[in-house]
Amino acid sequence: MPINIEMINGKFDIIERNLKFLEEYKQKTDKDFLNNFKDIQALKYSLLEMIEACIDIASHIIASNGYEKADTYSEMFEILGKYKIISNNLATNLSAMARFRNILVHSYDKIENIKILEFAKKETSDIQKYIKEIYEYTDKI
Repeated sequence: MPINIEMINGKFDIIERNLKFLEEYKQKTDKDFLNNFKDIQALKYSLLEMIEACIDIASHIIASNGYEKADTYSEMFEILGKYKIISNNLATNLSAMARFRNILVHSYDKIENIKILEFAKKETSDIQKYIKEIYEYTDKI
């Protein structure tokens, strides 16, 4: 099946909307964030939605190109790196992001809320690189 650029662009819209939302959290102090349950919940969901959109893009590209099936979400990014869709360094970082997603979903009661804020403040640059590299890939096809 061919790459569906419209679907990918729709996922980019979700990611970019969430990246914009996260900007306000980059200014928050740890104390202000940790004392606001609504902020904690909003940030968790925003990160989850953004990571899911990245995974959906990876899954679509893998299936469209007939690449081997990934056993985990983190392997999807490794496959994109293997086929030079994204850089190997970015693939490694996004694989870690997918593992973070699994913690948000499956170990939500064990994750320290400060880790969520730290992720939002430091790790979103990889997501921006992902958008850029996927745009570059889709421009070639």
